[in-house]
Amino acid sequence: MIKLAIFDMDGVLTETSHYHYLAWKALADDLGIVIDEAFNEELKGVSRTESLMRILKHGNKLNQYSEDEILQLTTKKNEHYKRLIKAVTPNDLFDGVLEIFKLLKKNNIFIAVGSASRNAPFLIERLGIKSFIDYVVDPSQVRGKPEPDIFLNAASFFNLSSEHCIGIEDAKAGIEAIKSADMIAIGIGDSEVLKDADYIYNSTKDSYTYFETLTLAR
Repeated sequence: MIKLAIFDMDGVLTETSHYHYLAWKALADDLGIVIDEAFNEELKGVSRTESLMRILKHGNKLNQYSEDEILQLTTKKNEHYKRLIKAVTPNDLFDGVLEIFKLLKKNNIFIAVGSASRNAPFLIERLGIKSFIDYVVDPSQVRGKPEPDIFLNAASFFNLSSEHCIGIEDAKAGIEAIKSADMIAIGIGDSEVLKDADYIYNSTKDSYTYFETLTLAR
């Protein structure tokens, strides 16, 4: 019996990846590195520091910065990103999310957010969904995706084993993390990218049928 659903943020509950792209592109431009939206796909679901490492590797500048400089660069990117996401409102919540949350709450299934972004609490506030969320994983305290730590941390908070949890993700790294945690993986988006998921849906709204079946089986 499923007792906990762990949702990623970007691409599952809302879409802020374009804001991430704009912030990373501005930083990359400052560093003399060219990235485009296709490259930005490689940054989805991974931590801030790992994203910068991938950008530096892409620009053949991987070993040119100290740890302090890396921290300064990631902080600069994040400050730019935070200015951009101040424009987020409840209207940016994906269709179907509220219906899914209400269904889960009605059936006493906990809801957690397991995002690689440390800005998830801010976005939860801006999207107007704080009352539905039982727990938010602090990604600064665990290893990032594709390691399973984010999902295992959420399960541990509720003292649940993996068999009682599901994860919902839109990124390959996220699906890998869920499967490594021995949980059921729900993929939202490209079926080829998310081919290792147990169930795949084009959109979060489309996944309502899964949650409906899940609750009917209780």
